[in-house]
Amino acid sequence: MKKIISLLLVFTFGLSSCEKDDICDANTPTTPRLVIKFYSSADPSTPRSVTNLRVVGIGPGADPNGIVFNENGTSTTKYLANGNTISIPLKIDEDITGYKFILDSDDPNPDVTNSDIITFNYTRQTSYVSRACGFKTIFLLNEQTTELPNTSGYIRTDDPDTGDGVWMKTLNLKTRNIELENETHLEILF
Repeated sequence: MKKIISLLLVFTFGLSSCEKDDICDANTPTTPRLVIKFYSSADPSTPRSVTNLRVVGIGPGADPNGIVFNENGTSTTKYLANGNTISIPLKIDEDITGYKFILDSDDPNPDVTNSDIITFNYTRQTSYVSRACGFKTIFLLNEQTTELPNTSGYIRTDDPDTGDGVWMKTLNLKTRNIELENETHLEILF
């Protein structure tokens, strides 16, 4: 009888150590990416698709191929975005992230390809999600500063290596808080 009671106690304690959050649900919000939507500069209410946009991180440790937008693509096409919305990650261990946005990057004619650089400045806040999901980082893009005139959390420049002029005509910051991926954070008109 004592063996049965001992076995039941061990079994009960074993079940109580398992919790619902041992598996991170795919719908649980984790560290969000920055969502960028593209619009026509001629009609700012009309979404406009980018063509073969490659987004490459700037700085040490950045993948020279860029961000993977299509896991099932070829060695070249998986780094290319075609559409009017993209999502890009911000660094969780630094307060600044820079990207080179290369429009028509797959075009063999170098006169068609155009690249601009955007540097995002922000503060970070880490919060606990659950035991299975761990921690997530929330970003707050910085306000305009006197050191960086005409900025609001980002700096846009022409790529100094190409000197091809900016293809991004206007950048509209929609929200400084980067907490969720179901909203647009930045609009780019071109």
